[in-house]
Amino acid sequence: MIITSDDELQKLKAIGRICAQAVEVMAKALEPGITTLELDEIGRRVLEENGAQSAPEFCYQFPGATCISVNEEVAHGIPGSRVIAAGDLVNIDVSAVKDGFFGDTGASFAVPPVTREVEKLLRDGRRALWTGLQQVKTGKPIAGIGNAIGVFAKKNRYTLITNLASHGIGRSLHEEPTEVPTWPDADESRIMEEGLVFTVEPFLSLGGEWAEDGGNGDPWTLYSDPRAPTVQFEHTIVVTRNGPLILTLAE
Repeated sequence: MIITSDDELQKLKAIGRICAQAVEVMAKALEPGITTLELDEIGRRVLEENGAQSAPEFCYQFPGATCISVNEEVAHGIPGSRVIAAGDLVNIDVSAVKDGFFGDTGASFAVPPVTREVEKLLRDGRRALWTGLQQVKTGKPIAGIGNAIGVFAKKNRYTLITNLASHGIGRSLHEEPTEVPTWPDADESRIMEEGLVFTVEPFLSLGGEWAEDGGNGDPWTLYSDPRAPTVQFEHTIVVTRNGPLILTLAE
């Protein structure tokens, strides 16, 4: 969507803040022995206490309030009986709706102790997100986001998952602009308009290049191909003349 009023902006800020708070509270509860379902219930409680509803449930009948992906899982992991263990790499992705407006954010976390390689991957995952965000400005090409992230990934010897794109958001969870690439894409020719709302969410990996389903009767969970540790960090933003206005901050 393109924001046309301050009322729209305030409602987007409100739901963005709620999503960020859910990720923050869930991350603080992340420890060995907790199940992904217990973690999901913590996130659900944050959403409901703030008058919001899980977007995956609302839009797609997803079997959980949030997406929690562990180790070999890249995205859309279903909360359940899986027990978090020391050394696990966990992605928490929260999207929700309130007053007809949607927010979407996510981050990856490691449960100590972890290898220096994974610590560096987490640090650089955040750096990749901010590298993309720095390209957001009214009148600039959308392709600049993926191009900058691509340069960063190559320089630091990472790969990018190239079929999990960022997306427009606002009055729907997924809307125009669809399929915003966070990797170099020669076919991307769109220009960022003032007030445009979308996510930026690169998937940085130690070798993965594609996301695929794992079969086994699970239509949701995605895995990297080839299998490799992968992190995702995501913000919902508004395009302005001064750069990105980040909506998904806890404070």
